[in-house]
Amino acid sequence: MILVYTPKITRRIEYIFKHIFVNIIGINVDFTSEVNEFVSFEGPKLSYAHKRLSNEFYIKSNSILLEQGFSDIEIDVKDWDESKCFFYNENGTVPFDIFAASFYLISRYEEYLPHLKDVYGRFSFQESIAHKNNFLEEPVIDIWAYKLKESLCSFFPNVIFDDRKFKLKTIIDVPSVYYYKNKGFLRTIGGVFTDLARLKPKNIYTRLLVIFRLQKDPYDTFNWIVNKQKQVSDKFLFFFLVGKFSTYDKNISLIKQPFVNIIKLVSDYSIIGLKLSFFALSNLNILKKEKADIESITNRDLTISRNSFSKVNLPINYRNLIKLNIREDYTMGYVNKIGFRASTCTPFLFYDIDNDIQTPLLINPYNLMDYSLLNINSFLDKKEKVIETIKKVKSVNGTFTSIFHNYSFSNDARWKRFKEIFEIIINSNNDEQKI
Repeated sequence: MILVYTPKITRRIEYIFKHIFVNIIGINVDFTSEVNEFVSFEGPKLSYAHKRLSNEFYIKSNSILLEQGFSDIEIDVKDWDESKCFFYNENGTVPFDIFAASFYLISRYEEYLPHLKDVYGRFSFQESIAHKNNFLEEPVIDIWAYKLKESLCSFFPNVIFDDRKFKLKTIIDVPSVYYYKNKGFLRTIGGVFTDLARLKPKNIYTRLLVIFRLQKDPYDTFNWIVNKQKQVSDKFLFFFLVGKFSTYDKNISLIKQPFVNIIKLVSDYSIIGLKLSFFALSNLNILKKEKADIESITNRDLTISRNSFSKVNLPINYRNLIKLNIREDYTMGYVNKIGFRASTCTPFLFYDIDNDIQTPLLINPYNLMDYSLLNINSFLDKKEKVIETIKKVKSVNGTFTSIFHNYSFSNDARWKRFKEIFEIIINSNNDEQKI
């Protein structure tokens, strides 16, 4: 255990210290605001304050962890070895407040502040401090934590840390189980006319083949995915959209038995979660209905979810999940950019800044979505980028979380060789595969 002295023990301090010490570098932490208790303690210890007490391991504190709510904070990012840092000072054993900087990033502090949203009302990666300062593709919180661990080991040679292991979480997002099949008469006719207007006769031909069962629906890749699941020990997480048809959500109805059959097939091998419809993100009653619908199929309590379009409305969206006892969210990431939205590859508990309290909702940030690879031209470059990102996560023994869609494994030209990329990822936890 490490004892931390700080003149005032706040919820924010307890939250971020425990995340870094317990969740990342593997050692318990306790707190005291009594100088005498700190001085007399004979084990590893550090002080976190505006002034150093003596010659102890010391980190000069920033005021953000003593405040409540949020305010517009000026951030000055500097280089630190091969990484970046902010809340810089020259008086501590570590030259910046690693805890305040980590809290700022992991709480998504900047997403509470005024910012430009994209067409779907999302916080875009271009608005982030990480993108503006070229560290979006680095899990800097984990990097900082491991560097802190090195410093602590030098300062306290006998301190023992628990080792953590690299983990994989593979997500299959299912916004629509079929492209042509079971869409109903009106949607099918509408699709035909749309293809005519866009001069896509091949789509009409394929649609007819699928409808008359002469060809498999291009989105129906579930047997292939299940076969891949059988080859690896890590359980895939499937998120099915079961909300009503709307401008944003285009799945078929749950009253259609083939849809239900697919969910039941997948649930025999993988973990089932709910993909919230666009309107469920802000409407608790719609969310409650969708949760009940998927539970009626799986006959299990729903514990995991992710949002349509990876849209996060802080803090309302997460508060609604907590109200319905959904324990884990898988939305924290960027659709069209590989990287670390919360600057970490370690799952973390959501901290509600408005109420200034740690919540029980576990946020699982994802590092890569299939769409982000479409911006990379060649297959070789795609492959290298994926392997590079996995290596970064492995270097800090973090969790690599990727998102693919059921249609990513179709024969559509833009998803060419995505099956190979998927296989690289799901096999990256094998000792035999060198990454």
